[in-house]
Amino acid sequence: MTRHLRCLENTFSIPIDVDQDGYLGRDCPECEEYFKITPGTGITDGEPPCHCPYCGHSAEQDQFFTRAQIKYAESLVIRQVSDALVKDLNSLEFDIKPKGAFGIGLSMKVESQPMQIRRYSEVELEEEVVCDNCTLRYTVFGSFAYCPDCGRHNSRQILDKNINLALMMVGLADDVDVELGNQLIADALENGVSAFDGFGRETCSVNKDKSSDPAKAENVSFQNLVRAQLELLTLFGIDIANALDNPEWELVARCFQKRHLLAHKMGIVDDAYMQTTNDPNASVGRKVAIEAAEVRKMLGQLTDLGVFFSDEMELLP
Repeated sequence: MTRHLRCLENTFSIPIDVDQDGYLGRDCPECEEYFKITPGTGITDGEPPCHCPYCGHSAEQDQFFTRAQIKYAESLVIRQVSDALVKDLNSLEFDIKPKGAFGIGLSMKVESQPMQIRRYSEVELEEEVVCDNCTLRYTVFGSFAYCPDCGRHNSRQILDKNINLALMMVGLADDVDVELGNQLIADALENGVSAFDGFGRETCSVNKDKSSDPAKAENVSFQNLVRAQLELLTLFGIDIANALDNPEWELVARCFQKRHLLAHKMGIVDDAYMQTTNDPNASVGRKVAIEAAEVRKMLGQLTDLGVFFSDEMELLP
């Protein structure tokens, strides 16, 4: 009676296919956020744990199946079991014809519809990353993330990417008319400052437990570099000014103040800028001068600051 059911295995192997770009969806069991990885990239030896790129939670790989994948697998199992059950019931079908003038006929026929399989598709995400430590290819919402394979945070990698884009903008300024070139240089300065601000905030946030005040560490702003320097010294005991010599530090700090003028004063020099920078080439009420060579230097020095800051954070207990 249950021949087909008995032929089923006690466990089922359900293949989960990658999407058209080679990505496999994952759900964090802790924060329930969604991300994707490319199987075959990253750590390929052994069975390393998976790290959530958002919250950093670490667990075995089989804990990160997505809810859609689980529903799909459940529907396949139910389909196989129901098909086997129907086949077993079909073997019990009979049809007894009536005999005689007043005979009674009996019959049983099994009718069924195949159980529906819960199909799914992976979701498009925003940032594609190739880990510069283990080479895992993954994609996440937002930009900053822990690598799902090796667990390294990508904040410095994202900083380097954005700094390189800003340098390309400065390079393009040489090939266009003066007005557009000046705008590209100004945009490159603003983008460089924003990139370092995002990097710095994220670095402080993921390392907040190493600080003297985790709540304040989550809210450090890097748009004013001198103020950020003092806050980092208080919270982490790290003086990022040690990454550069005095002229380099002064140039970067001055560029950050120029970015403030661009963002809030239409680039017009005010008293606060003069008091903060003592810029000999600026005058109150005039537009602040932004040179390509200055922005290139600033961008290179932001890379040095990023390396120094990341390395110092790793050394903290």
